[in-house]
Amino acid sequence: MDRTVLVTGAARQLSGRFVRQVRRHPAVSRVIAVDTRAPGYPLGEAEFVRADIRQPSIVSALAAHAVDTVVHLDLGPAPGPTGGRAAAKERNVLGTLQLLGACQKLPTLRRLVIGSSTQVYGHPGRGPAVLDEDAPPTAAGGGGFAQDVAEIEEYVRGFARRRPEVAVTVLRFAHLLGAGVDSPFAAYFRLPVLPTVLGYDPRLQFLHEHDALEVLGRAVAGPGDGAEEGEQGAALGPGTYNVAGEGVLLLSQAARRLGRPTVPVARPVTPWLGSALRAAGVRGVSAEQFASLAHGRVVRTARLRAALGGPLEYTTAAAFAEFAAAHGGPLSPEAVTRALDRVEEVVRRG
Repeated sequence: MDRTVLVTGAARQLSGRFVRQVRRHPAVSRVIAVDTRAPGYPLGEAEFVRADIRQPSIVSALAAHAVDTVVHLDLGPAPGPTGGRAAAKERNVLGTLQLLGACQKLPTLRRLVIGSSTQVYGHPGRGPAVLDEDAPPTAAGGGGFAQDVAEIEEYVRGFARRRPEVAVTVLRFAHLLGAGVDSPFAAYFRLPVLPTVLGYDPRLQFLHEHDALEVLGRAVAGPGDGAEEGEQGAALGPGTYNVAGEGVLLLSQAARRLGRPTVPVARPVTPWLGSALRAAGVRGVSAEQFASLAHGRVVRTARLRAALGGPLEYTTAAAFAEFAAAHGGPLSPEAVTRALDRVEEVVRRG
């Protein structure tokens, strides 16, 4: 069966690697990689189409290539130090709405895969200790990327009701981590000094990039596309899945394994400090990031394990260990002092 797969956000790291991987699937004959900017790395045999999912032109892009599978990975928090939140909101929510509208008009569409996030559950301080897919999203109204994904998933559910013949799979990814991953938490853990929230030691879950790509591939394959039932790597059917490595790490454990000192910050100050540090060009710290550093978030992955026939290859600890091996180790006192001086300067200016 010749399949044509369109992947959004091709200039993003995970999307670009998935584009190269999915082209090797025996059932996939064409891969269309879409983004507003050309990727900074080769896409293999995939065809790149410069298009903006926020514009009506995405309709013609889908129709022109008779796409039967859409993988939407163009979602993420604000990319820049200043003025990024409004642009991210427009790309995430309005872009997804426009894409779903285009998919609605596409008669050839048979499968839709959405790369969502466990941030849809928000940052529940008094909620369940472990969240499963049936837990109601609590992020709506909380602002930031968490609210974006909550709204997006609501629109996706509406699409699924209108097009019941389309297999819709929503993958709620935990924080991506690995030796070469560029993600908000990877940027945070690369800091020479880790700001933490005073009095909190959150439980964290991580997802290795290799496992994220593997799950995406199984979602695109779908049941009946060559995966044997009951095996690790069996195809994923439609539905919503939490995708995270087994186990948890406390932030204090992660800091020790990295060899990084921590600087506790009073919680009432964290929204201002996060915004100020981001405006000063310090990657890895933002007001939204501090929210994750208070209560953390742990999800149950039983539904994914049952579908795949077993757990993912990398546990949370193993994904972090690979990252720590590449980026950890004690820093010189001079590097630590420079980092503390930078924070002090931002606070003094504020």
